[in-house]
Amino acid sequence: MSARREVVAVPSGVDEPVVEAGPARSSRRDPTRPVDPSPDPADLAVEARLRPRQLHEFVGQPQLTEHLDIVLEAARRRQQAVDHLLFAGPPGLGKTSLAGIVAAEMGVGLRVTSGPALARAGDLASILTDLQDGDVLFIDEIHRLPRPVEEVLYPAMEDFQLDILIGKGPTARSLRLDLPRFTLVGATTRTGLLTGPLRDRFGFVGRLDLYAPGDLQHIVSRSAAILGVTVEPGGAAQIAGRSRGTPRIANRLLRRVRDFVEVRAEGTITEQLAADGLELFGVDRLGLDKVDRAILDALCRRFGGRPVGLTTLAQCIGEEPDTVEDAYEPYLLQQGLVQRTPRGRLPTARAFAHLGLTAPEASGGDPGTATLW
Repeated sequence: MSARREVVAVPSGVDEPVVEAGPARSSRRDPTRPVDPSPDPADLAVEARLRPRQLHEFVGQPQLTEHLDIVLEAARRRQQAVDHLLFAGPPGLGKTSLAGIVAAEMGVGLRVTSGPALARAGDLASILTDLQDGDVLFIDEIHRLPRPVEEVLYPAMEDFQLDILIGKGPTARSLRLDLPRFTLVGATTRTGLLTGPLRDRFGFVGRLDLYAPGDLQHIVSRSAAILGVTVEPGGAAQIAGRSRGTPRIANRLLRRVRDFVEVRAEGTITEQLAADGLELFGVDRLGLDKVDRAILDALCRRFGGRPVGLTTLAQCIGEEPDTVEDAYEPYLLQQGLVQRTPRGRLPTARAFAHLGLTAPEASGGDPGTATLW
């Protein structure tokens, strides 16, 4: 397989190839949140610089990268296209980076698009017919593909053929076109929304998990070197510990702390300066921001630990119920700060401890345990 890299429609300032612009995600989240795992348009150019290019540069996910290394090496030895790959997991963990790595490791072209951007079957057909042998087609948020578009993918993935309907009514006829052997790389944050027929056509499914603090510290140090920022190990650890296990958030917080030390200090990120900078931008030691803490404050102080309905809670903090449920609650639940019950949302003993409050009528035990009242 000849070494070749094809770049299509590269916007200014971004060195990742793009086929079609379109909304990559349906998000009700606030793009100004420093701890939002979804990409901000202003972040995309910076993210492209910080993404690893080779598999050995990718930090974390050791089991996934080992499996992927075997898949890629086997394809290279057979001189064949890599089997179709599906990467699943929360946003900001490196699914797009892995798609670029697959193309770079195989020395082939990369086409990038997203599920919402492919509104019609013809949109996908035009991309498929323009692929070269061995190319990688990356579809972000693949679970949001419209059903007619998804059905075009089935024969393309399985038989490398494309069925096109020509004409209408009694004179309509079907034309089957042969496609080059390409690799489809799909990324999804909602595996459960993928249809069974589509999921079963992927030869390899990899799940990305939240990163350990040590891996995030390594990522912060690597990104700081690329950005030309001096960061001490303690400073990198402070940023990593407040990044919610997500590299995208770690890189975003690194840039905010860099701004802080350039304006308020001498330019070197120390442990104390990192802590001060993150506190200034409203990110506390657990990675909670202003709205996260407002939710805990409403549950613990205003309602005294009693059950609170979602709509009532949303009105208390001035947000939409869907935004609270989709953007804020997941991390609070993961950290054991909030519980969902049939009666409503309840704070745990750890939530009271984080706010420096005493839990009412707590049954004792570790502050991190979930206690109901």
